[in-house]
Amino acid sequence: MKVDVVLGLQWGDEGKGKIVDYLAPNYAIVARFQGGPNAGHTLKFDGKKFVLHTIPSGIFRPDLINLIGSGVVIDPTTLAKELAALRQAQVDYQDRLLVARKANLILPTHRYIDKASEAAKGKEKIGSTLRGIGPTYMDKTGRNALRVGDIMQSDFQARYDKLKQKHLDLLKMYPPVDFDLATAEAQWLEGVETLRSLTLVDGEYYINKALAEGKKILAEGAQGSMLDIDFGTYPFVTSSNTITAGACTGLGIAPNKIGEVIGITKAYCTRVGAGPFPSELFDETGEFLRKEGQEFGATTGRPRRCGWIDLPQLRYTCMLNGVTQIVVTKMDVLDKFDSIGAATRYIHAGKETADLPYDVCTHDIEAKTIMIRGWNESLEQVSTYEELPEAAKDYLQNIEEYLDTPVTMVSTGPERRKLIVRNN
Repeated sequence: MKVDVVLGLQWGDEGKGKIVDYLAPNYAIVARFQGGPNAGHTLKFDGKKFVLHTIPSGIFRPDLINLIGSGVVIDPTTLAKELAALRQAQVDYQDRLLVARKANLILPTHRYIDKASEAAKGKEKIGSTLRGIGPTYMDKTGRNALRVGDIMQSDFQARYDKLKQKHLDLLKMYPPVDFDLATAEAQWLEGVETLRSLTLVDGEYYINKALAEGKKILAEGAQGSMLDIDFGTYPFVTSSNTITAGACTGLGIAPNKIGEVIGITKAYCTRVGAGPFPSELFDETGEFLRKEGQEFGATTGRPRRCGWIDLPQLRYTCMLNGVTQIVVTKMDVLDKFDSIGAATRYIHAGKETADLPYDVCTHDIEAKTIMIRGWNESLEQVSTYEELPEAAKDYLQNIEEYLDTPVTMVSTGPERRKLIVRNN
């Protein structure tokens, strides 16, 4: 049995949560493999909206096991709030939500450092969500971190106090920022008690045992491939590996255990925060995309930058991930366009290329864009691929041919039912 992977192919916000929720009934386990509460996976069904930051998106499917893997960083305060929202929605999670003991903990002082560090950068800010993600991964690689399994140890409080003091000493090098540590710490310790009430497992053994028993597993990524710490638009990236390789290290599975890789892309492109965005639109068209797509961050609420779909960028992330099928989301946002742009090449240092240059973050890069006929009609009533307007089919075919990968699903709205699945 293999582990299938769902991940974003752009800069995040591609609509992964909805796709995981749709696919989940075909699996026994859904597992988050990296990231933390800087992610916001939005699901809409039964007239309700849910935003998950840490918990896998399969939690709303009854009888399905959900695992928060070792590669995830967990803020107990955020997790406790998510669990409270699930209880209010009468979602029974107690026996279905597992947490890997090797997952790292985000401390209140991690968020304190994040805020102080970002403020000190001034105009060179990278657009951190200020959730403490970067400082936590720094402690992880620096071998100073606290992990979920540590909360069950008799000396946990001493370990916590030691790391907290290390952070407070570090904060002395930054200008002061407003942060209520006492309140944040009290909430955090309450969250730790909630975390202790969950089922903690050795995630790597759990996943591999499940595979050996023939159980189907779906790995859920957070953020997007262009935010990968190694292969994204560095330094405007997150602190973890958001590509398929991150599923191996984040869950403790071998590369030969990876099966289907389902890459998610919007029908256009967005980005939150600073960093390069070759196909970005700075005119009324970009503003129209933002309004039509309601492009505001699920985690931060920040307005997203908008532009046309970037096909060379998508080919790059398809290559990195070994994508076997593509899901195109937010097709309905393009309903009112007579023509739709698509970046097909870059102009960099006076030369034309289809590759992302190494120095994309430090040198100007221009997207060479073609215009494709729009369908200029509503997709509201479309429920099958065959019912799509011919121009919409042509648009999807352009994506398939450029990426040499089949489009297997098309989302035409945020609701669970607004998903077109191709029969082939």
